[in-house]
Amino acid sequence: MVDKGNNRKNRLSEEKSPYLLQHAKNPVDWYPWGDEAFDKALKEDKPVFLSIGYSTCHWCHVMERESFEDEDIADLLNDSCVSIKVDREERPEIDQLYMKVAQMATGTGGWPLNLFLTPDRRPFYVATYIPRDSRYGTIGMSELVPNVAKLWKENREKLLSSANSIVTILENEPLGEVGKSLDRDVFVQTYDELMLAFDEKKAGFGTRPKFPSPHNILFLLRYWKRDSDPYALKMAQMTLDAMARGGIRDHIGGGFHRYSTDKEWKLPHFEKMLYDQAMLSIAYSEAYQETGKPLYKEIVIDIIEYVKERMMSEEGCFYSAEDADSDGIEGAFYVWSYKELEDLLNSEELGLLKSIYHIGEGGNFDDEATRTPSGLNILYMDREIDTLSADLLDRIKEIHNKLLERRYTRTPPLKDDKVLTDWNGLMTAALAIASRTLGNEEYANMARKCIDFLYSKMFDDEGTLLHRYREGESAIEANLDDYAFLAWGLLELYDVSFDSVYLQRAKKLVDVAIEMFWDERQGGFYFAPSTKKDLISRQRDAYDGAMPSGNSVMTFCLWKISRLLGEEPYEQKAYETVAGFFDQIKGRPSAHTFLMMAYDGLTAPCSELVIAGDMDEKDTLDMISARNRAYLPHNNTIVLKDESRENYPGYTNEMRPVDGKATAYVCIEKSCMRPTTSIEEMMTHLKEIYS
Repeated sequence: MVDKGNNRKNRLSEEKSPYLLQHAKNPVDWYPWGDEAFDKALKEDKPVFLSIGYSTCHWCHVMERESFEDEDIADLLNDSCVSIKVDREERPEIDQLYMKVAQMATGTGGWPLNLFLTPDRRPFYVATYIPRDSRYGTIGMSELVPNVAKLWKENREKLLSSANSIVTILENEPLGEVGKSLDRDVFVQTYDELMLAFDEKKAGFGTRPKFPSPHNILFLLRYWKRDSDPYALKMAQMTLDAMARGGIRDHIGGGFHRYSTDKEWKLPHFEKMLYDQAMLSIAYSEAYQETGKPLYKEIVIDIIEYVKERMMSEEGCFYSAEDADSDGIEGAFYVWSYKELEDLLNSEELGLLKSIYHIGEGGNFDDEATRTPSGLNILYMDREIDTLSADLLDRIKEIHNKLLERRYTRTPPLKDDKVLTDWNGLMTAALAIASRTLGNEEYANMARKCIDFLYSKMFDDEGTLLHRYREGESAIEANLDDYAFLAWGLLELYDVSFDSVYLQRAKKLVDVAIEMFWDERQGGFYFAPSTKKDLISRQRDAYDGAMPSGNSVMTFCLWKISRLLGEEPYEQKAYETVAGFFDQIKGRPSAHTFLMMAYDGLTAPCSELVIAGDMDEKDTLDMISARNRAYLPHNNTIVLKDESRENYPGYTNEMRPVDGKATAYVCIEKSCMRPTTSIEEMMTHLKEIYS
């Protein structure tokens, strides 16, 4: 029961999730997800009210203030339901399952996600944000909860019929055309869909709100490289440039906010997520590699410095997110009144800030909800950043430092300090790619430290991978994303370090994932392992949303490992994964751009490179550096054969330096060129697939 004294708390007070702990003092008698709650519902013959959200979700905070902190609403819920709170980031498999229900029932989704369930976990009513009281045709909690309670007592068959229908649909997903393979026309279709969605004036895809979708950029860069279509590169660069100028980028503190609420990229939704920093760092790294544009390098450094400063623990792992709200106000940590800027800056500095960032006395943006002038300012640019002189950029940085110092006197947004295996895997991949692209060894060391943490803390005594760590506790069995994203991080770290331990670990993760998640009926991977018995249905999906899907990243890893190890069964599994989602992909391939990126590697000519040489010698390092500087997304294999190190894989055993010099062995589609000690000749061979 809820303690109703001054130190009131409910069962969530014993949890580790910051989101659940936010609700620990609600008058609602919340339970965490588990048998205790469902057993109570069965024993007391009550429906279950399930509410799913996350700690940095603005509308989750709004619903908590309006309803879950309200004594009257709490009494309604406590009298008629058993209430369960779930952190979607801690239990993504639960969120994925019931979000699919929401999309089936309403055609949309989002958070907070609220459902009523039977005691055996079957849903019969679903909604997203629900106001306290009914308004504008939307039923409120004060009316909805009594209605559900009445139906549960007087017309339960109607509710059970709805629940049974939903479960039947979940359990009878169409098999589609099992085993049918996609042809390469799917890449043109993906590209055409992105062109149709592209905003020619403001960049990005679709209209407001606009999301970064960095996997779209990664696909377009590869499409440009393979097909030499200049518009593909234009779409990628325009979007990267628009985000770099816009308010979605934190020009003062570094990193990027979650998304833009307008089509101009000016007004952000202010939360910051680790996975956005990781994926955007990868997109800007690859764009810098291809274009050499200094701005892109600057942004990669900017993102990583933000993550290092604000999101990295002393142990070297990475926290999940920073909230949008401070003192209950969205964006309060990030916006500026004109008077505050006047007091802080001299007239020259203020004038420069006004000319660069559109600062105004009456503010420069409208309130997101009311669309009325806010009277406040955010920093965004209209002009191209790389047109500014070096002197001007130095002066701007001095102003940024003043603003940042003032910002840190404010109440900071809540930091969600739980550590998630999948998101840390993404950040490891981003750091390794940035290290390789920018030639920065510190980033590789950060990636190593994160991997060391994960391998010391995120496996239980039986060797099972776990999903979440916080305050010394590792818990919750891992899902597909944990295996796939961690394997990707390991493969990228192997690519920059040539330490075979990382390749061996990636292979083992993929092997375990095949054993635990593989769908024998259709191909591809389930999201949750078969050992999780508290789900009414195991789901499988390849849709690339805010992050690439586990199936997409696992396909990419299978492709990489098959070529690195010379083991074809992994490549076959990659093909079967894509085929397992044939109908889904054909219906809308642009919603699967990371999977299309992986499929491009599978189906198009790719190069493989082994460098035989001493890693401590200049000629070897020069060869590696030349390859790393070039944008070669279809050079899927680079192996260092160093006689002083353990060599893995075994097929490199006969590859040795020629005349004591670092030697490159280049193969294209199983056709090998003659070994060469010339960097120029090596690079010519590697680029032949694009000619």
